[in-house]
Amino acid sequence: MNSRVNKRKHKKRRKWPYWIGGIFLGLILLTGSYLWYLYDQVGDTVTTMHEPLERDTNPERQEQISQIFTEKESINVLLLGVDEREGDSGRSDTMILLSANPNTNSLKMVSIPRDTYVNIPGYGMDKINHAYAFGGVGLSVQTVEEAFDIPVHFYARVNMQGFEQGIAALGGVTVTNDTAFTQGGIEFPAGEIHLNGQEALEYIRMRKEDPRGDLGRNERQREVVTAAMDKAASFSSITRVGEILGILGENVTTNLDQGQMQTLFLNYRGIMSNVDTMEISGSGQIINGIWYLIVPDEEFQRITNAINEHMEAR
Repeated sequence: MNSRVNKRKHKKRRKWPYWIGGIFLGLILLTGSYLWYLYDQVGDTVTTMHEPLERDTNPERQEQISQIFTEKESINVLLLGVDEREGDSGRSDTMILLSANPNTNSLKMVSIPRDTYVNIPGYGMDKINHAYAFGGVGLSVQTVEEAFDIPVHFYARVNMQGFEQGIAALGGVTVTNDTAFTQGGIEFPAGEIHLNGQEALEYIRMRKEDPRGDLGRNERQREVVTAAMDKAASFSSITRVGEILGILGENVTTNLDQGQMQTLFLNYRGIMSNVDTMEISGSGQIINGIWYLIVPDEEFQRITNAINEHMEAR
């Protein structure tokens, strides 16, 4: 691998889950005599992964979601990369909002900086990633919905322990690095580089050497997400499907059920033909001794308008 010059022993680190969207898309490619066995295995995996939110049991909401799929409307999905350690409720270190429009075959991706200063319902103003520590996935979804005034139809929560295994199962990802840097004992030269799971982890963790700080890291996160999706869309190794399903079952929870996933595979798979990424702008400010990213109201509104326009496009 041309980016690896020397490595040190690595302590156990937080794993980042940006391969999940790509894994979902990759499943649609599995065909042939393996299909019947695969269907059974996928069913078992989805059952393990499925964790509906409390509001998902509401008959009115169920009808709304059913109508969205029937009429092939846009959906928004919140990806949460969660680091949960023993004795700790955890925080969502990564929050990425995906808006998928099957009518325009397009995907809009917004990275939400973890230090963004927002109102967390019932808890007041705080960093947005604290919503998970206070109230889990449900409060994270509610906080994003209220902060950006947009609906979040589904979520995918990924335990960070699954990152390296997921990238390895896909055979790694290829990205274009704008700035040469060293992270975790690995040197990343500028230009096109291929990353295995451990290398991808270090690639997206780097922040201190990036002149843009968290914004630069968020950009690399989006780049890895896109690369994983592209890789999964062309994934053809049937022999590794069992491995991938095992990784999913152990590390992923979502309120998508099997029928909804199948509908996504059939009607939304073209969204990868047009991917647009967005970043949120703000300024750092220390409040009561704690650093926050202060995002102006007009910036929140800019993101809201962009998502709404994307959802309504035909």
